[in-house]
Amino acid sequence: MNTNIIKRHTLRDILTLTHRNLLKTRHNPDNVSDVLIQPIIFTLLFGYLFGGVIAGSVRAYLPMLVSGILVQSILNAASGSGQQLREDINNGIFDRFKTLPISPIAPLAGQLVGDILRLVLSGGMAILTAVIMGWRPTVNLGALAGALLLAVFIGWSTSWIFALVGLIVKNAELISSLSMMIILILTFLSNAFIPIKTLPHFLQPIVRVNPVSTTITAIRTILNTGSWNNTATMVLISGALIIALFMPLTLLAYQHRQ
Repeated sequence: MNTNIIKRHTLRDILTLTHRNLLKTRHNPDNVSDVLIQPIIFTLLFGYLFGGVIAGSVRAYLPMLVSGILVQSILNAASGSGQQLREDINNGIFDRFKTLPISPIAPLAGQLVGDILRLVLSGGMAILTAVIMGWRPTVNLGALAGALLLAVFIGWSTSWIFALVGLIVKNAELISSLSMMIILILTFLSNAFIPIKTLPHFLQPIVRVNPVSTTITAIRTILNTGSWNNTATMVLISGALIIALFMPLTLLAYQHRQ
């Protein structure tokens, strides 16, 4: 078969399964909560509970909170990738795919392409909630889009890690519990919601080396100054390295179970 025809068929299969995964997200209450509800709830909770204590008012706290909620929301949405893959495998959906005349890579690629839209929706919901609460970006739309895209890129790179976990660990509930625990620890042991200087001295070095803190600092700087910075470049390179490392491992695990 002509190579161009094979590529067109593969692309069509990936788009079809991407659409299927997005429909699955829409009809699954857990996935809707991860993508759309959690960013709203956490922004409201942290903003109104801690804004006065940490910054004097909710409006003064929002410039700090937005970047933290944005990264937390993206990581929560990304963690759903592994759980959804495992659920499909355990339910025999992937075995059914193998009997269909579709590209073998389409089920995995459809999941990870669909993740991009879920990450954009989750990040966008966090920003929209903050705007409704009174946050007014002081930078132009280009910088705002740059901060969101950087967060989505980091979220998508970690989706490859969660996808690998989903292919290896056989229990979907265990994946969900582990993902939530790891994200909570990494997020709360970061500069997402409070200034590092207010933490106990023994915790400050841990928080500073936390990669979530570095990602939040990069996005916060873009949102506050409107300019790309060295930390953002470092975060971008780190995301590319994660993809370079985990994409082959995930594909290898996927081919092994095929």
